[in-house]
Amino acid sequence: MLQSLTPRMVFIGLTLLAIISMAFAMGYLERQLNLAACPLCMTQRAFVVAWGLIALIAVIHNPRAIGNRIYAWLCAASALGGAAIAGRHVWLQHLPPEQVPACGPSLGYMLETLPFTETLSIVMMGDGNCAETMWTFMGLSIPEQTLILFVITAGICLWQAFRHYPQDARNAA
Repeated sequence: MLQSLTPRMVFIGLTLLAIISMAFAMGYLERQLNLAACPLCMTQRAFVVAWGLIALIAVIHNPRAIGNRIYAWLCAASALGGAAIAGRHVWLQHLPPEQVPACGPSLGYMLETLPFTETLSIVMMGDGNCAETMWTFMGLSIPEQTLILFVITAGICLWQAFRHYPQDARNAA
């Protein structure tokens, strides 16, 4: 059954998953619940956008087997990078209160006053703002849900990278 899915269909699905994820984050979590994204959340969003753009390019390009594998590996790398950041975020949220790092300045302030490399380093480490659990669904915090999303996406991408492609099929959908 899964072999009947063309690579293009899979990349369309990955693109839609990224769009839905970003719409949920920006439309519902930010606008409806008024939750501000912390630096680690913003970084995770960047990885979601990256996998979505790579998948969209794959849909438009519609390459043969080797191209599909390259795009799948790029999407998987983006998803695994996002999973690493989400994993750190989950780790911060589960620290005992006395071990939580101090809250830092806002991202806007850091970008205005600090060198970009230092800002990037601070953002990747996270701070006390990232340790707060602001919202849960089914007992899972936003970073835990995002970690699951990244792992599922990486799994789909790796399946896409390793699956068998018919010799001369163009895989049009």
